[in-house]
Amino acid sequence: MADTVREIERKYEAPDDGRLPELAGIAEVAGVAEVVDKGVATLDATYYDTVDQRLAADGITLRRRTGGSDAGWHLKLPAGPDARDEIRAPLSDTLPAELAALVRSRVRDQALVPLVRLVSERNVRHLVDAGGALLAELSADHVTARRLTPEPGGPVEWTEVETELAPGGDPAFLDALESHLTEAGLRRSAAPSKLARALAETGVAIKADKASKAGKASKKGKEGKKAAEPTAGDVVLDYVRAQIAAIISLDPAVRLDVPDSVHRMRVATRRLRSCFRSYRKVLDRAVTDPIGDELKWLAGELGIDRDREVLTARIEERLGEVPVELRLGPVSARLRIWSQTSRLGARERLIGVLDGERYLALLATLDALSADPPLRPAAARPAEKVILAAVLRDDERLARLVTAALAAPPGHDRDVAVHEARKKAKRVRYAAEAARPVLGKPAKAFARLMTELQDLLGDHQDSVVARATLRELAVQAHGAGESAFTFGLLYGREEARAAARERELPALWAEVSREEHRAALRP
Repeated sequence: MADTVREIERKYEAPDDGRLPELAGIAEVAGVAEVVDKGVATLDATYYDTVDQRLAADGITLRRRTGGSDAGWHLKLPAGPDARDEIRAPLSDTLPAELAALVRSRVRDQALVPLVRLVSERNVRHLVDAGGALLAELSADHVTARRLTPEPGGPVEWTEVETELAPGGDPAFLDALESHLTEAGLRRSAAPSKLARALAETGVAIKADKASKAGKASKKGKEGKKAAEPTAGDVVLDYVRAQIAAIISLDPAVRLDVPDSVHRMRVATRRLRSCFRSYRKVLDRAVTDPIGDELKWLAGELGIDRDREVLTARIEERLGEVPVELRLGPVSARLRIWSQTSRLGARERLIGVLDGERYLALLATLDALSADPPLRPAAARPAEKVILAAVLRDDERLARLVTAALAAPPGHDRDVAVHEARKKAKRVRYAAEAARPVLGKPAKAFARLMTELQDLLGDHQDSVVARATLRELAVQAHGAGESAFTFGLLYGREEARAAARERELPALWAEVSREEHRAALRP
């Protein structure tokens, strides 16, 4: 069984002569009461990657290490500045299946091969407070690296110092520690990891990530400009590649059931599909429409789990507003059973999707799109006019749908019309987000308006879905001989909430549809 540990650490290079500076004064750092020498350990690690180094390109390391207190397989995923999530599995001769699954979105059908071997003589010191609690681990490593693939090479050697914050510690402590270390002659390492340095010094260049190759579009006004104006293709492809990168990078988090990861991955699929539709004059629909269909399928699969989370939280919140004397029967227990039963099935289904050939084929197709985009003639034109026209075109369609929703009779017809308007508002929002590099702050403000409209329309749709579920739960309770009163009460309150949103819509739309918001987008 794999365990996940959040590492917050910094690496430092020793002086050019390879000798460590005097560190005895480290105890002067605020909070450090004692430096405990934990001795020397020999760590022998073999790092694995594809031949074209797909993991290293994304800052990921996968190793099998012996020696030390945590011998085993370690997968390290970026988790922010100075932070990585390390997933650990017991030592074995072959890569554990749970770690193989976590790199599948990057590796696909490529084999993992031994890339580099690192042997470190590690001198470890624990920095503890007056109560003996660990503040940070300070280690001095003499590293010997040998390249294993594509051809054996090396060795190269260096000495480095690493500081790792204790679990739950304050990162500000590492700032104080760094001040002392730099005064003692150390400097922050230019390499983000031992593996990166080993690859560089043994002559194995890390393959550049495709998304990082995309040029950054210029921004309007105070956000700065580049010397060369971006084309419409530059802007759209930057956005497309960012969403592709998000889908791939969130795959491990979804598998690990990290909070909000399913939602974020689903949003990335929706943004990408929406971009294809909004910017069809830039990207050829003959190519993107079939991909959009697959993205819609993936978003739907992700939504099974995500929608359950949102719906359960909504009903629980509403139930919390009901006085105790009106909660008749085992309402909370029935909701909990419904949610857990649904979740187990949804999680199993979702992991099956991520392990399936259809999903991997979609990722391969997205790679191909990014590498060889199907650009139309408008892609070569200056970005501002092409991008603005796309945003305004989507906005016009939204106006027609909102007008239809306002005119629809209460009930099913209005529910459907409001839902269609909500989907279009989301599309306009995403189009404006993609436009921000060239339309600047007005595009950001316009997207914010669309978010406000989307939230109102979304709350209305969530009420529609909640009512259907509450009726289902009421039927189950009635069939079990329980009181269905509370579910009926919640149903009525959701109905009233939806009606309130319908009453709020005309005023909000009057604000959102003001011409000055569109005028601000124009050059």
